[in-house]
Amino acid sequence: MNTLIKLEVARTLRNKKFMFFSVLYPAALYLLIAGGASETELVKGTHLTLPLLMMVSMASFGAITAVLVGQSERIAKEREKGWVRQLRLTALPGRGYVTAKVASAAVVSLPSIVVVFVVAAAVKHVRFDAAWQWVALTFAIWAGSIVFAALGVAIGYLATGDAVRPITMIIYFGLSALGGLWFPTASFPSWVQKIIEWVPTHAYAALGQAIEQGNAPHLKDVSILVGYLVIFAGAAAWLYRRDTQKA
Repeated sequence: MNTLIKLEVARTLRNKKFMFFSVLYPAALYLLIAGGASETELVKGTHLTLPLLMMVSMASFGAITAVLVGQSERIAKEREKGWVRQLRLTALPGRGYVTAKVASAAVVSLPSIVVVFVVAAAVKHVRFDAAWQWVALTFAIWAGSIVFAALGVAIGYLATGDAVRPITMIIYFGLSALGGLWFPTASFPSWVQKIIEWVPTHAYAALGQAIEQGNAPHLKDVSILVGYLVIFAGAAAWLYRRDTQKA
């Protein structure tokens, strides 16, 4: 399993196009959205400035890009090419394959988070009262990305090679928009905001926003993410077993 993780990480890092969209693109979006924003004016409905709010949003967006988009497409193509069938002939158990995919995706998501933080600190002078907030923020966003890595594995086993990209893009953009990763959701109607509270990307971004304010993440947000992790990981395991039976 360790060998497979190293292989997956090396393959991803060699993919320049993927690395651009998962690492540099979120930082560029951050500058586009928050570059000219005030560093002191609070966003309506929040206790954060736009540079602070979008720093967490774009770091989360980049992490999701790294673990969801590339993950699902790679697995679907590997299934069609017979690579997964070849791995089944080795001593690697099914849970080892799924674990390796999730772990390698989580490793790759870290650079996207760090780059956004560096850009925010250098260009928009983002600072915190305590150094632990930077560490806690990085860990929270990185750990939370595992939820979407599991979703990526499930989609990779659900869709064919031709269908995986549009399916992933619909889920990817839908979750990003509904979760408030591109723009604040405070202006949405109240009934829409009540629905958004249960979207995994909203809970994901809320982890970092709480830490930015010097607070611990809310138990509700953590519980929502844990619940989705169980659902996505369970779906991935079931779809893997179904794919094995077909083979």
